[in-house]
Amino acid sequence: MIEAGVLKASRLPCFNNPTDVQPINGGITNQNLRVTDGERQFVVRIGEDIPEHGVMRWNELELSRAAESAGISPGVFYHEPGVLVLDFIKADTLSEAAVRDSHTLPCIVELLRKAHTDLALHLTTPILAFWPFQVNRTYANLLKAEQSVHASKLPDLLKELSALELATGPVSLVVGHGDLLAANILDDGSRLWLIDWEYGGFNTPLFDLAGLAGNNGLSEAQERDMLVQYFETPADDHWRAYQAMKCTSLMRETLWSMVSEMHSTIDFDYKAYTAENMSRLTTALNDFRNT
Repeated sequence: MIEAGVLKASRLPCFNNPTDVQPINGGITNQNLRVTDGERQFVVRIGEDIPEHGVMRWNELELSRAAESAGISPGVFYHEPGVLVLDFIKADTLSEAAVRDSHTLPCIVELLRKAHTDLALHLTTPILAFWPFQVNRTYANLLKAEQSVHASKLPDLLKELSALELATGPVSLVVGHGDLLAANILDDGSRLWLIDWEYGGFNTPLFDLAGLAGNNGLSEAQERDMLVQYFETPADDHWRAYQAMKCTSLMRETLWSMVSEMHSTIDFDYKAYTAENMSRLTTALNDFRNT
């Protein structure tokens, strides 16, 4: 698979004389490669639509272009069906520990707020919505229909999901990122960048904030500071809805991994990833019940 990706990237018509094509480790949805062409470097993302995850590449392309125009993501250089070529940014990929850093975390929150404020101003076509409650129900229906080994867990998860949706209540809509893993945040030494817009779309800002916290192990004090910084109001104004969305985000990551166990051909330990996220979800649900 890697060899085929290298060959495909090296033959793209957007390059003049690609001299070095190297896989980039870490992708759990796409195959990513770094290509050197003359004095420039690029990232080539290879991946078709993924209907079971709601990933539509036209949507990713539109959001990538808008994020470039907003100055928060690398530039789009070329695209064709199943391929997206972006400018390469010399930067470090954040770790979960780096996300939790007391100097870095406020910068990430400001980057999110900029994305939520500015992206809609740069859209040129309609985009998808990403409503996590429906996403989770769709995953559950698919897992049940395909007789997943996790099917016995679904009734309890869906019961929890209904309670979480009720607790979230009315929401405001922004154009969100939808996948706030540490690996999707880059630090070039002077500023941060957001990458990978596969799951972007209209959503509540609480989902990105909750995903940032749940995926990166923020403490309660950090979560409260994050809410105060983002909303500029006391954390308690949003705390219960935020806790509900944190559980929903972790449930989405868990169900996503369960589906990926059955469908993905990427070389990644989805079984272990499912277990890790189920553990985080269980802790978050316990915390939510005690709020």
